[in-house]
Amino acid sequence: SAAAPLPEEDCMKLNPSFLGIALSSLLAIDLWASKRLGVCAGEGSAWGSTRPLMKVIEVSGHGIPWLLGTFYGLCQSDSSAAREVLLKLLFALLLDLVMVAVVKGLVKRRRPTHNKMDMFVTISVDKYSFPSGHATRAALVCRFVLHHLVLAVPLRVLVVLWALIVGVSRVMLGRHNVTDVLFGLLLGYALYSVVEYCWLSPLSAPALFALW
Repeated sequence: SAAAPLPEEDCMKLNPSFLGIALSSLLAIDLWASKRLGVCAGEGSAWGSTRPLMKVIEVSGHGIPWLLGTFYGLCQSDSSAAREVLLKLLFALLLDLVMVAVVKGLVKRRRPTHNKMDMFVTISVDKYSFPSGHATRAALVCRFVLHHLVLAVPLRVLVVLWALIVGVSRVMLGRHNVTDVLFGLLLGYALYSVVEYCWLSPLSAPALFALW
């Protein structure tokens, strides 16, 4: 009689694909590098004394201060040009929140094990790590500011540095893995293109501008 077929492998493939090996290696490097770079993850970490400064940077990239500041600017502005830019920034920030929440809910990657859950104002999807919402927002706001504000070169450099520092601080605090931040920066950069394509103006959205 014919021999019974061998049971299907459950947890291991005898001939893993090149793509599978590459992804597994990338994940291992990502986790290793993220843990090594998490030098402010706790008070007892290598750079634990700088943790309060890193948390200030964390707040600077949080969505709530940006949303409240933009909304306040809209209420106080008496210039139609300024209201147009601020309304567009508000749209960009809301789009950022929605996109990050959707991706986090789909991927459901847990935060690094060395992270302390003492983050500033979190919601349900914030228990997930991928992508970094702070990095996404920093890249989006950076492109927005550079395109719509006339700034001297030193200030433009400071805006770019702020976006990069926000991203780096997420890994240093142990909030995110390296790939979470890198993808977040790329997503924020791409979201700005969507914002530009959907540019709101008194001509394209008169009812919206009538509210202000």
